[in-house]
Amino acid sequence: MRIALAQINPLLGGFEQNAGKILSYIKRAKEKRAHVVVFSELTLFGYPPYDLLERKHLVKKQTEFLKKILKEIPEDITAVFGAVMGEPFQNVAVVATAGQKPKYFAKQLLPSYDVFDDTRFFEPGEETGIVKIKNLGKVAITVCEDMWADSHWYKTDPFKKVKSVDLIINISASPFTLGKNTRRIKTAAKHAVKAKAPFVYVNQVGGQDEVLFDGRSFVLDKKGKLLVQAAAFEEDLMMIDLEKNQMEHRPQPESQTDLMRQALVLGIRDFVRKTGQRQVHLGLSGGIDSSVAACLAVDALGPSNVVGILMPGPFSSEGSITDALGLAKNLKIETLQVNIKKQFEDTMGVVEKFKPAANANCQELTLQNLQARLRGLVLMTYSNMKKSMLLTTSNKSEIAAGYATLYGDMCGGLAPLGDLLKRQVYELAEFYNKDQEIIPRASITKAPSAELAPGQKDQDTLPPYDTLDKLVEDVVENQKSLTGPMANWLEEKLFQSEFKRWQFPPILKISEHSFGRGRRMPIARSSFVL
Repeated sequence: MRIALAQINPLLGGFEQNAGKILSYIKRAKEKRAHVVVFSELTLFGYPPYDLLERKHLVKKQTEFLKKILKEIPEDITAVFGAVMGEPFQNVAVVATAGQKPKYFAKQLLPSYDVFDDTRFFEPGEETGIVKIKNLGKVAITVCEDMWADSHWYKTDPFKKVKSVDLIINISASPFTLGKNTRRIKTAAKHAVKAKAPFVYVNQVGGQDEVLFDGRSFVLDKKGKLLVQAAAFEEDLMMIDLEKNQMEHRPQPESQTDLMRQALVLGIRDFVRKTGQRQVHLGLSGGIDSSVAACLAVDALGPSNVVGILMPGPFSSEGSITDALGLAKNLKIETLQVNIKKQFEDTMGVVEKFKPAANANCQELTLQNLQARLRGLVLMTYSNMKKSMLLTTSNKSEIAAGYATLYGDMCGGLAPLGDLLKRQVYELAEFYNKDQEIIPRASITKAPSAELAPGQKDQDTLPPYDTLDKLVEDVVENQKSLTGPMANWLEEKLFQSEFKRWQFPPILKISEHSFGRGRRMPIARSSFVL
């Protein structure tokens, strides 16, 4: 049993590119004497397709390239890959061998939770694919969610029919979250042990808007033991000979923090590349969030494609400017400085024409937001002038508490830190500094501040970040029902600021529950839901 795991990064709707890549990997697999080459779910169309499937002409176009692939598969190798088929549409695994009629097996379990919306567009399959493949024997063919019946309380279990087989194949487009890979392997291992058959799992890699796919395809033996795992966040073609126990190994991320870093770097790179852009810029404040965002951007795109813009205001400290310039020097990125003090003073003349605020706190908040919006104006003007995409630097802890300004620091095309708790931002900062100081030490050690008022600190209006992080983790990520003053405070802030989160740029998702596509919380609702 010589098997090739083809872990590729498809472009959604890029049929010519995807078909070319599929054929290229099949050719490479044949050169390595593979009996079968396995790709991921919806390899040809890309996943998740969402409303593109409402454009039926796209599925017809995909079918043209499917026929091309079927014609060009070389002899003595079987290809297993994903495509959209049928009317109504089904999400199918195509099993194709030269000179034989291809077989199609549709995904049976269609998820509709979190970022998934399969039930909206696809009809479920009704049979578990069992097919004979030369040199492999009797093979069970399943698609992604079909292996997760126990985890999500489905009424049917496609694996109940997986008996007396020589091999199990699952083609997947399983989004990345921290800890997900361990659960995948445990779930697949249960099926391997029960069926007494090796398990081949091939996952998509790449970023699709907010959703990240980590690859890390793997093979288990019939006892559920992990034999080999493909690269994380990279395309890969991995071979394994189950009979001779010959296999290839790929290095894995050195830590959870490195795993998180690699995910976000891929997310930035693919978002920029797949939306046809080249350059990004961000506001450099000398603080921890913008420093880490800049490091990730340089990792993703290289220093020549990242620009940092410093925008000191009336309350900016000299140290913040020094730290921002120090970071830019270490990263070798271009910087621009635009002092917003005069614009702030000029705009104050407009503000003074309005009636005074009802209370001092409202007046103070207005003036703080004004500075943030002036910075947003500068950053978006640069975006228009240079055709550069703005990265916003807010983190999840701040977003949860509504600690962000509409049309100010929320401006941007992508929020790479939007699913990171504040402590995770610090973990990334320390990771970047582990061999040499990239991020100036002062950016890490000083008290976080937006510097929108004299001597301002984040903790003037927010709980300590270790407290806030724990609350966000419990209430947002783990959806616990908590009581007590701090839990009530966060619930109220979440309620009040839901409208802001609907207006956030796409947030790269690394947790089970992010403030992005998978969150479907209404803005207008009863306060009793708190």
